[in-house]
Amino acid sequence: MSSSSSGKTEVLKSHIMNNKTSKTLFGKVLPLLAATAIGFAVVASAAEQAGPGAKPTTPAAGESLKELQADFLKLKFGMFIHYNLETYKGVQWVSGYHSPADFNPGGPVDTDAWADAAKSAGMKYAVLTVKHVSGFCLWDSKYTTYDVMSPDCSYKQDLVAQFIKSFTSRGLKVGLYYCWRHPGFGAPEKYKVLPPECDPSSHSMEEQIEFQKKQIAELVEKYPEAFYIWNDALDPDIMPAEQATAFIRGLRPGLLACGNWWDGKKKGLPYLDIVVSETRHLGQRHLDNKTTGETCWCLEGNQWFNGGAGPKPAEDIVKQIKTANSHNANFLLNVGPNKEGKFQEASVKVLAKIGKLLNADAAGK
Repeated sequence: MSSSSSGKTEVLKSHIMNNKTSKTLFGKVLPLLAATAIGFAVVASAAEQAGPGAKPTTPAAGESLKELQADFLKLKFGMFIHYNLETYKGVQWVSGYHSPADFNPGGPVDTDAWADAAKSAGMKYAVLTVKHVSGFCLWDSKYTTYDVMSPDCSYKQDLVAQFIKSFTSRGLKVGLYYCWRHPGFGAPEKYKVLPPECDPSSHSMEEQIEFQKKQIAELVEKYPEAFYIWNDALDPDIMPAEQATAFIRGLRPGLLACGNWWDGKKKGLPYLDIVVSETRHLGQRHLDNKTTGETCWCLEGNQWFNGGAGPKPAEDIVKQIKTANSHNANFLLNVGPNKEGKFQEASVKVLAKIGKLLNADAAGK
């Protein structure tokens, strides 16, 4: 471990031992110290390789980035699943810290049903919000107790592992969404984004970045099936593109990643491997989209987390899929589970109809 990593570990250790909220609500302090020391050492090593002047390495032996991007575009259509603590608080962004007990679907979440619905629609991959603005993690992270395995959370299951098993067993690829704490979130007292162990109110920007890097490294190592990391709010205000790319390349050969710009006017501009846009097609933002892209859309209303709105007509969605694909982009359609972790019945029916319409179009060519 480098001296800089040791220093960061001591800072985090001091914070944890003095953070009454972390000790009282979320426990598990001492095991975190050893895990944190290991994690910072791993990230420090990656950071040394990913300096400002670092050059991105080849994504996979014998497979260039262009080939990986071409394979990505062959997927054409995927499912975005916004499901986290926001679902239970009835908001799109959760402010402050809330008890893990609030994440309570009342029983096992049927991720098989999610995957069946995606399959019926003709989707080829799916992306799950494993950590959103609430900072709550849907996997058992060794860097925090603010997750589904918290003593206060009744769920006590690795939802990310469930999601991956359900989708990959049906032949669909899986990606993981992770929200970064961008300066644009403003005062750290409101939108935390990070777990209490790295509360932005008491941790520097540098410490926050290192914490987020080690959580992403953990996800990539823990879930080798994930082919894609969807980085929300990761842009040059957090780290230069060269540094971010080198970090991703150092995690695993062949791993793809996107960075969703904070500034709405810049969404769709190149940053990592995939350019992304929300509810607007890339051709509408930037006329010459030569970079591999992904257009994100909401099936139900205009909210990502379930707000009770009904689904859009299947015919409208098929039209949007075709438009996105014609602009060198996949179409990532969001479906928001309700508080029981279930898709709305009306949405499931629309997804099935989308699949029938796409099959009909394919048969007619």
